[in-house]
Amino acid sequence: MEQARLVRTVRFQARHHYHNPAWSAEENARVFGLQTDSHAHDWRVVVHVVGPVDPSTGWCCDLGRLDDALGRLLDGWDGGDLNALIPEVAEGVLRPSTENLARWIYRRLEGEVAAPAAVRTVEVHESDALGSAYPAG
Repeated sequence: MEQARLVRTVRFQARHHYHNPAWSAEENARVFGLQTDSHAHDWRVVVHVVGPVDPSTGWCCDLGRLDDALGRLLDGWDGGDLNALIPEVAEGVLRPSTENLARWIYRRLEGEVAAPAAVRTVEVHESDALGSAYPAG
């Protein structure tokens, strides 16, 4: 059966900063520079879902279900501080990079799309000039 790719984009503005609690203030400043200060971005999350097109609906996945999952996952992110909103970042286990955020979102969306469709890629962009995709391949 032919496969189609659905691409959903969500935009929001949020703050973040970089800090590794295992490092000294000097080491954090040396590695992260000005990124240790809280700063805002106009973020863009792009989700790619691939699956066969259902002949009765014309869809490869239920967009409402995907949107609901994204809404629950990103709840409070618009206008928020990602360092406080994402538990692993708040605990100091994860840095809020585009790479980590793309992986974090992907892993939580995987089970939210009904088979035979599947989340193929999640992109996270903090600007038009910088973003990441997970998985990379």
